[in-house]
Amino acid sequence: MKKDILTVPNPKLRQKTQKVHIIDDSVRRVIQKMVAASLDWEKSHPHEVSAAMAAPQIGEPYKIVIIRDDLEDKNNQGFTALINPEIVKKEGQIVKDYEGCLSVPRIYGMVPRNSKVRLKAQLENGQEIRLKVADSLARTLQHEIDHIHGILFIDHIKGNEDAFFELDKNGDLQPLDYAQDIKYNKDLWPDEE
Repeated sequence: MKKDILTVPNPKLRQKTQKVHIIDDSVRRVIQKMVAASLDWEKSHPHEVSAAMAAPQIGEPYKIVIIRDDLEDKNNQGFTALINPEIVKKEGQIVKDYEGCLSVPRIYGMVPRNSKVRLKAQLENGQEIRLKVADSLARTLQHEIDHIHGILFIDHIKGNEDAFFELDKNGDLQPLDYAQDIKYNKDLWPDEE
């Protein structure tokens, strides 16, 4: 199933998505496929947790994200689907922290994000919800909602030479050489000259 997760430079990751108008069995199948792909990816990444995913990451052009019920616990394999999620308001301080992405293999970034956000979405049963979230949950949801707009975390740090890292075999983050590994990397920015 790991092959189901699209990675850069796949152009589908840069496309905007469609609103879900009816939550039916086809939408539920997309959600199930997202959860299965997330858990399958995690099996081959011992130092990482698949915290969340957006539908474009499996090639589905819909405004759907899934988020793990416990962002830190690999043993808790429950996810909640948010349909048509939308950030209503960004609040709090801008905080830099590490982010990775299933669709950007081996690269991590020190990404600035708001520490708090308010959002609205629908649950899988159609219930409309409004949430106020903070810290790692706010960061994760901003990352995933970016995906449904064709934005990747690397776009927020492009040109920042000290913001790119990779995970070594021990699970520790090591800085990448921006000029060598990032700046002219056609997988990350295929349209750049």
